Amino acid sequence: MYAIIETGGKQYRVQEGDVLKVEKLDVGEGETVNLDKVLAVKKGEDLTIGTPLLEGARVVAQVLEHGRGKKIIVFKYKSKKNYRRKQGHRQPYTQLRIEKIEG
Repeated sequence: MYAIIETGGKQYRVQEGDVLKVEKLDVGEGETVNLDKVLAVKKGEDLTIGTPLLEGARVVAQVLEHGRGKKIIVFKYKSKKNYRRKQGHRQPYTQLRIEKIEG
């Protein structure tokens, strides 16, 4: 059994027990969060696809931790003009464990 959910502008294929990193959610560590934007659910051979979302379907997940991703370097320059800008960025994330899929 799996579901396709949307959170943070991205889509994820999840199963029960999966651990994944999503865009930061405003929920405390150790709490549960209900992800209501379910696009599709597959149970055995039955595949149910929403138009665009499934009514009454949800995925329950537990927040494991909040953190910041690996640093990326943004370097801009223009040749022969002595223009150089170096900037770093670390994207915040929330790590979730999928508890159950309802729907």
